[in-house]
Amino acid sequence: MRIVAISDTHGHHDEVNDLPEGDILLHAGDFMNTGYHPAEISSFNRWMGKQHYAHRIVIAGNHDRFFEDSPSLARAFLTNTLYLENSGGTVDGISFWGSPYTPEFMNWAFMYPRGPGAARYWERIPGDLDVLITHGPPFGILDQSGPGGAHLGCEELLKAVLEKKPKLHIFGHIHGGAGTFDNGTTKFVNAAYLNERYRPSAPAGKVHVIDLE
Repeated sequence: MRIVAISDTHGHHDEVNDLPEGDILLHAGDFMNTGYHPAEISSFNRWMGKQHYAHRIVIAGNHDRFFEDSPSLARAFLTNTLYLENSGGTVDGISFWGSPYTPEFMNWAFMYPRGPGAARYWERIPGDLDVLITHGPPFGILDQSGPGGAHLGCEELLKAVLEKKPKLHIFGHIHGGAGTFDNGTTKFVNAAYLNERYRPSAPAGKVHVIDLE
């Protein structure tokens, strides 16, 4: 199973060309920019439908406000992809579970206060999971906006990932943390496409390809 992963395109999806071949195209949230206009979802949905993959999976992110404000209506615009929100699915025997939630930062969507109470979001992650998709990173892993910067990931998510041990954890949110890391049990991928200046250039601007048995 070849997974092509991308995140944080913020309305620039039409500028993403020549995606690698694969079986599943996966987007880890923030495909909208302002997040208020259904036209942004329709545009993204059309783009997803043009991509030549057998399967497509997407979660929302903090910029995708419409999915929190009008969930039923927002989901109705996504006709070309499987949408996960604190839910899972299985594709060709590979299990996926996705969530849009991230620690509180300004007034965005799908956010929670830091602290032990955040564990309630991550207790839902199933055991024996192949692919975990969250919009934000776990604490200390690909979660800095720049070298030497503060770690912005979620402590409770880290605890859950270390306990549940998914084979693959894909996320975005912190653009400057784009890249990969493997702790020997889980492969972590920050798939943010735009950098901190919202441009498709280093350290982002890369689409990640992961082969999963």
